[in-house]
Amino acid sequence: MFSYPPELFDLPVYGLPSTQKQAMLNRVMSQLSQHHYQHCEAYRRLLDSRPFDFASAAHTEQFPVAARLFKDLALTSIQSNDVFRQMRSSGTSGQASKITLDGESAKRQSQVLVKILQSWLGKQRRPMLLIDAPSTVKKAGAMTARAAGLQGLSFFGRHHCYALNENMELDIEKVRDFFSKYGKQPVLIFGFTFIVWQTFIQALAQLNINFDFADAILIHGGGWKKMQDQAVTDEIFKASIYKTLGNVSVHDYYGMVEQTGTIYMQCEKGFLHTPVWSDVLIRSPQDLSLLEHGEAGLIQVNSVLPTSYPGHCILTEDLGTVFGEDDCECGRLGKYFKVHGRVPKAQVKGCSDTFR
Repeated sequence: MFSYPPELFDLPVYGLPSTQKQAMLNRVMSQLSQHHYQHCEAYRRLLDSRPFDFASAAHTEQFPVAARLFKDLALTSIQSNDVFRQMRSSGTSGQASKITLDGESAKRQSQVLVKILQSWLGKQRRPMLLIDAPSTVKKAGAMTARAAGLQGLSFFGRHHCYALNENMELDIEKVRDFFSKYGKQPVLIFGFTFIVWQTFIQALAQLNINFDFADAILIHGGGWKKMQDQAVTDEIFKASIYKTLGNVSVHDYYGMVEQTGTIYMQCEKGFLHTPVWSDVLIRSPQDLSLLEHGEAGLIQVNSVLPTSYPGHCILTEDLGTVFGEDDCECGRLGKYFKVHGRVPKAQVKGCSDTFR
């Protein structure tokens, strides 16, 4: 079993200065590489094909596994009888990524997700409007990223109300009822970006219906490929939310099934932030060299959470830019960045990109 440093998960989510954070990541990530090298044959072969001293290398120099390899290889560091849950990406076309979790990994992911979100939402649970259908979390088989997101975020709400029916169509009477009961008190709204846009905001606009929430927080993520196809920017999305729903604090987030539990929330200044247990690196699409802050390239995500599969260093197919570290105007420490979209010709696999 992998052993973490004492009190690692008691660190402040956005409060550890860069020098201390990078030193911690260097220690833990090299230990994770050793752990997965010893317990995952496929990962061992990958590292043996490119020999380097991963026991002493900084976390920025650890071998990143390409995200798409989770579609093709059985990348697991646990025995089959220790599998607690299998996660898969939400793709309805093509092959889905498969992530195996044991009980400890699933528990750790949930604990960290709670700590991250509580730093934005506080500990008080709010009445919650979910922009999805209840059947999404009831489907049989391995849990999808969308179902995991709904289930994970539901913990932060009470009096849950699904805004869509089983056909993924707006259930306006349910939404009216939710607003009449809770519209004047703090509420939480959650959904995947394109679903929020198409089946909620656009549907309300077609019905010429607006609400005027007194104090709402909307958390949304995924699906920006389709939003970009429709020329919907973050600014247009937020403006439509304010016009349709009233006083809403809107926060995008970035995350993936390969590192469930680690999410990068968007601050009031429009930047995504790295929590203390993870980091974002930008690599050149041409030679995979590390790029400086301000340069756009491939996003690599490093996380201390994965022990049941070698997902601690993952090279994504997304493009982004890190704009700085520890000096965002919002006051949070850690790197802050933006995501520009998918690499051209990359297979679309976002949680709500696959929604039709």
